[in-house]
Amino acid sequence: MEKLFETAVFSRKALLNILESKSYDELVEIPENFKNSIFWNVAHLLVTQQLLFYKLSGLELRIDKEMVRKYGKGSLATEDVDAADIEYIKKHLVVAMEQTVKDYYEGVFSGFTPYMTSTGIELKNIEDVVSFSAFHDGIHLGVVLSLKKIV
Repeated sequence: MEKLFETAVFSRKALLNILESKSYDELVEIPENFKNSIFWNVAHLLVTQQLLFYKLSGLELRIDKEMVRKYGKGSLATEDVDAADIEYIKKHLVVAMEQTVKDYYEGVFSGFTPYMTSTGIELKNIEDVVSFSAFHDGIHLGVVLSLKKIV
């Protein structure tokens, strides 16, 4: 688990660097042939991580629930993004993952509701979430890196 968490924190820091290096317009731009933006992908990762770890464990999310509505599964990316949302995600992206790692090692995720992901992977316990989260992060990091080259 340690290497997966180390990679997750590293990825979040890399994504934060991208958020900090791009202008507002570049972050929210949805290029032709894409369905979402750099910002949406990063915000979606934070929201999904919170839902998978905390909600499936029956715990309160450690982020604003409005972020779930805007950037969770099934949400639609828009180029009309509140600048405050960008700042919120920047502030919480790395910190939330670091807190999740701490919570994992402190045994906070003791209860768990099994969940079938939209990719057909069943999550039966918190260790499955750690692995799936790394897979999910990789998908969206790849999209962000592609978008970074275009915008």
